[in-house]
Amino acid sequence: MFAENTYPLDARGIAKRFRHAAIFGALSALQPGETMRFCNDHDPLPLLQQLKNHFGENIEFEYLARNPGEIVIDFHIVP
Repeated sequence: MFAENTYPLDARGIAKRFRHAAIFGALSALQPGETMRFCNDHDPLPLLQQLKNHFGENIEFEYLARNPGEIVIDFHIVP
């Protein structure tokens, strides 16, 4: 179950060529104080750096699971 202001995005069901655009679009749609719970099959380290570069201090992230084949990260939009 998700908190009221947490929205899931499972990247495993998105075609690889569209994943980054979908993730950036989803994060851009969030309001301050909202969270996107991101699921993926690998650790997206290059993506994390791109997100930091794009959103700067307006985004924070927290790993909830960091296992082979199961990555879950909460991205928080900072007010």
